[in-house]
Amino acid sequence: MAARRVGARSITNPPVVPATAPPPDKFRHHELRLPAEAAGLRLDQALARALPQYSRARLQAFIDAGAVRLGGRVPRPSERVRGGETVHIAAELEAATPLAPEAIALDVVFQDPALLVINKPAGLVVHPGAGNPRHTLQNALLGLDASLALVPRAGLVHRLDKDTSGLLLVARTPEAHTALVAALAARAIERQYLALCNGLMTGGGTIEQPIGRHRTQRTRMAVRADGRRAVTHYRIERRLPAHTLVRVTLETGRTHQIRVHLAHLGFPVVGDPVYGGRRRLPPGCPPHLAQRLQRFPRQALHAAHLALVHPFSGKPLAWEAPLPQDMRALLEALAAA
Repeated sequence: MAARRVGARSITNPPVVPATAPPPDKFRHHELRLPAEAAGLRLDQALARALPQYSRARLQAFIDAGAVRLGGRVPRPSERVRGGETVHIAAELEAATPLAPEAIALDVVFQDPALLVINKPAGLVVHPGAGNPRHTLQNALLGLDASLALVPRAGLVHRLDKDTSGLLLVARTPEAHTALVAALAARAIERQYLALCNGLMTGGGTIEQPIGRHRTQRTRMAVRADGRRAVTHYRIERRLPAHTLVRVTLETGRTHQIRVHLAHLGFPVVGDPVYGGRRRLPPGCPPHLAQRLQRFPRQALHAAHLALVHPFSGKPLAWEAPLPQDMRALLEALAAA
């Protein structure tokens, strides 16, 4: 079922970003005067304050390429500014990814000149890596919009695991990417997930446990005292005879956070091959349901809700992606048991 856009939800205190969207081409032109308070800063630092729509790495690349003039001359990359100088930038964006575009069908929920929202199916790898050099979401995005080659990670602002379905946010320009990454870091983008868990929860709550790399199994994450702060809020969406459907809101965004936290709580996500342990069958489970649970091919986790303030218009936006068919069918079978 295709995702649909729903009524907007207010997000408070989004990062300050430019009021207008950047041009759609790869050329960027700016003329500005550095304020007096910039005196003593490195040029790239002063430009990062004056042009927050660009990352500092992008501005450093402009300087290194000779695309920046300071007071009419080409500055040194490490030069300190006095304040009050005039800066001219005439830059051409370079490709940020070497990946090849591929014609892979995508469910595009929303698009405008700055953003794309994609409803990712389970089974599609987001980032290329060992064992997955092609046929990824990044390849598909480049096939959809070739200009995404100019944006880091083909515009992806966050990620989903291969076998997690649901909503993903994509920036279509470097300026939008900088703004949205800052909004994500400032917790100004709301992400909610639906997770089908083993066991019966008695109520919702908050899991605040640090997460770090597993000490011996380096492909796994684990709750660790020396890990990074991780906070997951959850509430019960639906109770089933031996399972619970929960709505999860991320406050932080650590790798595998939902799966690690729910397993730590004692209610692992159904079908999770890494953190779920042996497939659990409820007492008296009939053979047809046992077979369905044993054969469910992925973790039953879906990114269902995404809300943000548009980085250029300032308009609040929100989207919902209904549960995919495989999770709906499993829920119906569990409810009927």
